[in-house]
Parts: sequence; structure tokens; C-alpha cells
Amino acid sequence: MSETVRLTVAQATVRFLGQQWSERDGDRQRLFAGCFGIFGHGNVAGIGQALLQEELAATESGGVADLPYVLVRNEQAMVHTAVGFARQQDRLQTWACTASVGPGSTNMLTGAALATINRIPVLLLPSGTFATRVSAPVLQELEAPYAGDVTVNDAFRPLSRFFDEVNRPEQLPSALLSAMRVLTDPVETGAVTISLPQDVQAEAFDWPVELFDERVWHVARPLPETSRVEAAAEVIRSARKPLVVAGGGVHYSGAEDALADFASATGIPVAETQAGKGSLLHGHAQLVGAVGSTGTTAANALAAEADVVIGIGTRWSDFTTASRTAFARNGVRFVNLNIAGFDAGKQSGLTVVADAREALVALTDALDGWSVSDTYRKRQGTLWRRWDKAVATAYAPPASVTDALVDGLLTQASVIGAVNELSDPRDVVLCAAGSMPGDLHKLWRVRDRKGYHVEYGYSCMGYEVPASIGIRLADPTRDVFAMVGDGGYLMMPTELVTAVQERVKVIVVLVQNHGFHSIGSLSEGLGSQRFGTAYRMRGEGSHRLDGDVLPVDLAANARSLGAHVIEVHSREELTEAIAAAKAWPSDGGPVVIHVETDPRVFAPDSESWWDVPVAEVSDLSSTQAARADYVAHKQGQRSFLATGERS
Repeated sequence: MSETVRLTVAQATVRFLGQQWSERDGDRQRLFAGCFGIFGHGNVAGIGQALLQEELAATESGGVADLPYVLVRNEQAMVHTAVGFARQQDRLQTWACTASVGPGSTNMLTGAALATINRIPVLLLPSGTFATRVSAPVLQELEAPYAGDVTVNDAFRPLSRFFDEVNRPEQLPSALLSAMRVLTDPVETGAVTISLPQDVQAEAFDWPVELFDERVWHVARPLPETSRVEAAAEVIRSARKPLVVAGGGVHYSGAEDALADFASATGIPVAETQAGKGSLLHGHAQLVGAVGSTGTTAANALAAEADVVIGIGTRWSDFTTASRTAFARNGVRFVNLNIAGFDAGKQSGLTVVADAREALVALTDALDGWSVSDTYRKRQGTLWRRWDKAVATAYAPPASVTDALVDGLLTQASVIGAVNELSDPRDVVLCAAGSMPGDLHKLWRVRDRKGYHVEYGYSCMGYEVPASIGIRLADPTRDVFAMVGDGGYLMMPTELVTAVQERVKVIVVLVQNHGFHSIGSLSEGLGSQRFGTAYRMRGEGSHRLDGDVLPVDLAANARSLGAHVIEVHSREELTEAIAAAKAWPSDGGPVVIHVETDPRVFAPDSESWWDVPVAEVSDLSSTQAARADYVAHKQGQRSFLATGERS
């Protein structure tokens, strides 16, 4: 009979998680760096007690717990922190997240959706009510009259790549092992949820000791089929104006060098998605920058002309394809290199299902001696230099722009430029929502493979501050610049307190423009006249939000949360502030640079489109005009239903 150890379900869970490792290419690391959490009834006597017990045991032995605990301020935010960490670690390491019964657990739903959409591993441990139902209904319990076994935690099911609920101790081993399998699968990864009822967490059981043995989970690199590589090479050789679209899979595979070699050898220009930005570093001859709705004019011009488009590790979102208007050439064909067959099959392209690095190496060998024409190489260079000049002008706007600004205001593009030029190449810029992600996608010059981090799968307001903590925890040798507008900041500023608590240095560039800049601009373009997008008082008589700007002091707010705050009112002061933030002690906690910008000054246009429907009928002339423009753009949408295998 095998040896056993008597532990509660929660104690067994914590001990198990502390013994899990991931490995790829012979390099291994702990799968879980720790556990984020907020305790309440449901987990305080379960997972909370187990974490305490492990921490005290480690302290007594002079070490650190295998699963360290960090107290956070918001359950959604802790999932964002885990996602930021995991993405920075190329999805090879993550955190567990524990929350209390009811609202504590359901607060993690937004984070779960974000993780799954972006294919980032994170383990969620929501607490449930009583499995025995002995005290039902308990505080914060959902009572569904049509089904006795439905709980609020069932809401995690469609948002998770794997979901299980442990209603008996015997179910725990299979749930944990299945969770680890999904977390370390580069195709299936995302949010993984194990729901733990509060009575089950505290229940004791005799566990086989081998459950707590060290386990190493291999992260695979699937090789491409030779026949698929040859078929892809044949299509590419037939092209006169091919274009690569590099997605996040390039980074997660560590395929940046392989892509650089491929592009240099073939002369094929490389455009980038939000997740793929930095796949080639600024200065590479074949880099043409962002593509799609927030793309560069260089990449979008080449996209419109391309006869073969090679997608590498991209899921082909609507921003990447400019709502299926970017690739406009009749007969354009797609070749999709992707580790996930689901994504490889999009755009009706020829599919190569494999790890991005391995597929690129094989494809480079298969195309040995082939290259695009010198004329096409020169066109890439001409288009890029033209765009790069526009970026330089946006970074340092001419007097005709600056003289028109209200005293103390800067342009958003010039703020981005200052951070880009004054930060170190290895520093990380971070953003998620508003107008900033689009401007960063177009304008930011990436100088390190991990220097750009924009969450644009879910584009979740409030992601920036907590995710910056995750990135800094993943690599304390890099400064993290979280670029966030006032709208995004107000969604989730409280994690500044966590950064203070943990002495985590993050630099938050808080751009105040008194409203939702991005949606205000979109509203105007759609004929809705920026309605409901400005932070203003309700006007007297009009009953509309068109009065004075709200008397809100976000700098004072950040200061009250324990952050070191620097307020700037000019480009010179911004330069000094960035230098001061860089010099701030590495264990000094968060720095917030507060700067006001003029939302009426825009970055250079992408000359592209994004499909957001406009009211088909309206009494407003602005909406009528916007509808006419919308209908015109719809004419350029493509279905891409033709087979990519045709000759």
C-alpha cells in the first residue's frame, strides 16, 4: 500500500502547485511564481490557511515558500498581473489566483476572458459555496430555481480553456493534473479554473505522497510536415510582392532571430500585429511596422498590393486585417504558419501547423537562393523612410502645432516620443485601451524583443497598472512604463497600493485629457458627436455633460495611494521627469508622471479602416454623413473564401 499524508484539499492544492515546473529546450523554471489573492469567507480558512502553513514552515527552515503569497487589492487586477507576468515569461511561468465566495470570485471573470482571448496561461481558484449544501443558502450564494447545482462559478466555463469543480477530495488529483496539462500546452493555453467549494477546501483526506512529487511539464515545439513546408515555399516562390504578418506566436516561440534570418534572406517585408510588434527590431531593412487599422502607411500600402500574405503566429483579428479591407489585391493568397490549427485555418490559407521558430527555419531552408526583386526591396525602403519621417515629426511637432496648444498641454504623440527616446532599449512600454494602443502600434520604435507589451486581444481598460507589476516581477532588471489615459487609470488605480506594499518600481505615465480620447474620436467619426465621452459637469439648462471639466486631481489621487508623483507641464519638464523616474530606486515603489495632453491633436493617420456599424437611419446630419462613408468602406471588404491550395 502506498504511503499517504493527511492534508486538507486546500493544503494539498498549495503543496502540489509548489512542485510544478515547466521545461522547453532543456531550460526549466517553476510553473508558478506564487499566488495572488484576497481572502474572504470561502478561502480564508481553506487556501489562506494552507498558504500560511507553508509560509511558516518555510520560514522555520530558513527558506521561502514554494508558493509565495501576495496580497492584492482587486480580484480582476490580480489576474491582469498574472497575465502580464506570464506574457513577459513567454507563457512558461505564471501565478495562481485565489478569491473568496461570490463577488470576489466573479470579479475574476473579466481577467479570465482576457487571458483566454490572448492565449495566456493563468490558474484561477474561485471559491464556492457548500458542496454539501448543509447551510444553504449561504451569504453570497446564487439560488437558481431551475437547477440545484448551478453556482456563480459556472460563469467561468465559457471563459476558461479548462474548468473543473472539486466537490469531493478524490476529484482533486485529476483536476490538478488536467489543469497543468492545459496551462503548459502552447495551443490550448489560457485561463484554467478549478472551482473549490469552501467546505471541500477545509476537508481532510489521505493523499498518496507521490501526488506531491516534483513534476516537470514539457512545452512542446511541434515540427512542420515537410510536404507542407514545400507547398508553402512553392506558393511564396510564385509571388512578386509577398508580405509577412508577424503575430504574437513569433514572441512566444522565441522565433525573432529565425524571422530576421528569413526576412534578410528572402527580402520579404515584415508587418506586425499588436502582439507581434518587436518581432523585428527597429532598423531591420525588412521591417515596415504595424499593419491594419492602427498600422503604418508603409505596411498598409504593401498589404494592399500583396499577392501572397504569410501569417506567422497571428489569429487575424479585425484590427490586423482592417476589418478585411487591408489585403485588397484580387487573387491574394495566404500562407499561415501557426502552432494552432484553429488559427492556421483562417483566411482560407495554405496551412503549416507547427512551432513558429521551427517552421521558419524549415521554410528559410526550403527557399534557399530565392529572393524578391531589387525593385521590391527598394519600394519597401522608400515607403518605410517616408513613414519614419512622419513619426519623427509626430515625436517633435513643428511650431505650427505647438504654438496652437494651450499652455501646459502636450500632444500624445510627443509624450510617446519622449518616453521612447529617453527610456533604455530594454525597458518595456505597456498599454491596453484607449487611443494610446493605436498610437503606440504605429509610432513606437522597438529596440528589444521584450520591449513592447500592449494587450489588444481584449483591450481591457484598467489592465495597465496591475500588468506593469507583473512584468516588473518577471524581470526586475527592466523598467516598465505603463502608458495610461485618465479613463483607463480611473478603472483600476488601486494596484498602486500593491506596488507600494511589495516595493515594486513601475513608472506610470498618466496622460490626462479629461475623457475617453479614443471613443470620443470614434464617436465623432460615426456621427455621434462625442456624446457621453468627456469628463464634464452636467451643464445648467441643457442637462447634458457639456459643462466645465470635472475638478478631479488624479495626481493627488496617485499620491494618496502611496506613489511618488511628478507633475509636468512642458516637454522640458517631461524630459526631467523621465530621467528622475529612471533614477528612482529599484525598490522604491511606483512613480507616476502626470501630464496633460490635447485630445484634438492626432498621430499620423494609418490610411486604413475599422468596421464599426453606423445607424442605418437617423435624424442627425452627422450620422447620415457617417453612414454614407461607412457604406462606401463596406464595398472594400473581402470574404477570403477561395481555397489557398489552388494553383
